[in-house]
Amino acid sequence: MNAHASAARAEQTKAQHIGDHLREWRQRRHLSQLDLAGDAEISARHLSFVETGRAAPSREMVLRLAERLEVPLRERNVLLVAAGFAPAFPQRSLDDPALKSARAAIDLVLKAHEPNPALAYDRHWNLVTANRMVAPLLTGLPPHLLGQPLNILRLAFHPEGLAPRTVNLAEWSAHLLERLHRQCEATADPELLKLYQELKAYRMPARSGPVSADNVAIPFKLRLNGDVLSFISTTMVFGTPVDITLQELALETFFPADDLTAQRMREMAALAA
Repeated sequence: MNAHASAARAEQTKAQHIGDHLREWRQRRHLSQLDLAGDAEISARHLSFVETGRAAPSREMVLRLAERLEVPLRERNVLLVAAGFAPAFPQRSLDDPALKSARAAIDLVLKAHEPNPALAYDRHWNLVTANRMVAPLLTGLPPHLLGQPLNILRLAFHPEGLAPRTVNLAEWSAHLLERLHRQCEATADPELLKLYQELKAYRMPARSGPVSADNVAIPFKLRLNGDVLSFISTTMVFGTPVDITLQELALETFFPADDLTAQRMREMAALAA
C-alpha cells in the first residue's frame, strides 16, 4: 500500500479505536472474548481491556489477533493504523517486478488450461486476465458490458449479458449469489455488499428443485451457436500471500462436463490458433 493510500485509510479509521475494530471482527466471526483470547494465547481480561480502550495492544498482538480472526490483509493494515502503527502489507500491481514469479504462475495456469476457458479476477470480481478461450464465449455481448472494469458477476446476471444464454440460470445465479454472500460475510467489504444488493435486484427464475443426483457439481450451462456447453469450475487462490493484490486474486478454471463441450472447445481453439 502506498503512502497516499495509507494516509487516506488512516483518516477513515482515526475516529474508530482499535478495540472497536477488533470487537467487530470478533463478533463477525461469532467468537466470545474467551474463545479469541484462548486462540491468541492471551488473557480474556487483557483482551477486554484492549477492546474497551483501557489497554493498548502491541503491533505483534494486533497481528496475532488479526491472524486468529482471519482478517484479510487489507483490513489488517486498517487495524494496525487504528492502533497507531504503520501498515505491514504492501499492495503492488501485478506488473510490479516483485510479483514477477506470481504473474508467471498465473499466465502458466491460464495457458495450460487451454482449450478450456480460465480467468483471473480481483476481490470485486473484476476481470484481471483471461486465456484466449474466454472471448469466444462472450461473442455478441454489448460493448458496455465488456468495458473496463469488466465485472464477471454483473456480466453473468445482466439481462443483456450471459443471463439469457444460461440454460440453468436459476441454479447458477443462486450458486454465484451464495459465493458472493460468503465473501461479504468474510470480508465486510462495502463494495462487495453493494454488488450483492445490485445482483439480488435482478429478477431470476426460482430454482425448480434440488440439483440432480447425477451431477457431481452445479454446472454452468451456456447456450452458444445452437449448442448447450456445460462446464464445471474450480477456484484457485495463492496459498500464503503477504501481498494484498495476491491475496485478493482468484483463478477460475472451467472444465467440460460432457463430450460435446470438450469437442466444441477443441474446435474453437483450432479456429483461434
